[in-house]
Amino acid sequence: MNKLVAMEDATARIDARINAVGGWRGKMLARVRAAIHAADPEMVEEWKWAKATSPGTPVFSHNGIVCTGETYKNAVKLTFAKGASLPDPAGLFNSSLEGNVRRAIDLHEGDEVDEKALKDLICAAVALNLAGKTKPRSASAKRIG
Repeated sequence: MNKLVAMEDATARIDARINAVGGWRGKMLARVRAAIHAADPEMVEEWKWAKATSPGTPVFSHNGIVCTGETYKNAVKLTFAKGASLPDPAGLFNSSLEGNVRRAIDLHEGDEVDEKALKDLICAAVALNLAGKTKPRSASAKRIG
């Protein structure tokens, strides 16, 4: 029951963030959120990393973090936790390209979202998370030394 309450709270916080930022950024975050859920109806919404200096971040997860959805003054940023390991044939990733793990998509006012390509990326991220969870490490497989 606690997990359900937590998810409802996260959903309410994301709704509030969309309304608070408003304008094109609120519309863009709402649009990509809808695409994320259309790509994976089992996606879980979470709210993470809230602290005194930050209100927190919307997080979309399925067997681990898929991506975050942040709003900045001039952009809505979708950061994929394992983006460097994902195929991106449409070239959606345009930020955080130098890292070894994460990749991001910065969306600016007036940008068109290739929703099919975004949904494909979401599905690939979920598949990667699921693949990583299918083989639990046994005690004998632990690295020693």
